[in-house]
Amino acid sequence: MKKRLAITILSLVGVAVVVVGLAVFKPWLLWVDVRVNDALPIVAPSATSAPEVTAPPTAPVALSTGTFISHEHETSGTATIVENPDGTRVLALENLVTSNGPDVHVWLSAADVVEGTDGWYTAGTAEYLDLGAIKGNVGNQVYDIPEGFDLTGVRSVDLWCVQFGVSFGAAQLQ
Repeated sequence: MKKRLAITILSLVGVAVVVVGLAVFKPWLLWVDVRVNDALPIVAPSATSAPEVTAPPTAPVALSTGTFISHEHETSGTATIVENPDGTRVLALENLVTSNGPDVHVWLSAADVVEGTDGWYTAGTAEYLDLGAIKGNVGNQVYDIPEGFDLTGVRSVDLWCVQFGVSFGAAQLQ
């Protein structure tokens, strides 16, 4: 009788561990893509030696751009901070491909991008602006940057998994 009770208790504990593990790690997200296709701003071409402009731009202008590198998960695509003619600014992620994951957010970070496993945690040690949860793991997406936010210290865009404190991928802005 004691053996049967022990087996029952161990079975219940095993089921509880599996349920909690599934709830925390959400492994099915690795096989589910969420596609997004926001309309990207059409950025005016920049001249290499243009004279100082006194009139406000009549088309969106790229302030900085970078290409994603992989950290914890394979990640590719381009990040561009764009200023619209009305002065509003957005972050445009173009052709983004990364893994779907739990609690992944888009950060504007003061950290430089570091390649390899050393870079997985870099953004978590720097100042950042959280633009919110990632809309999807595949496609084009646009995020509003709050009015008045100072972009001076922003060095990178990071796809940060808040739940596990790790970067999925990051783009160094130039």
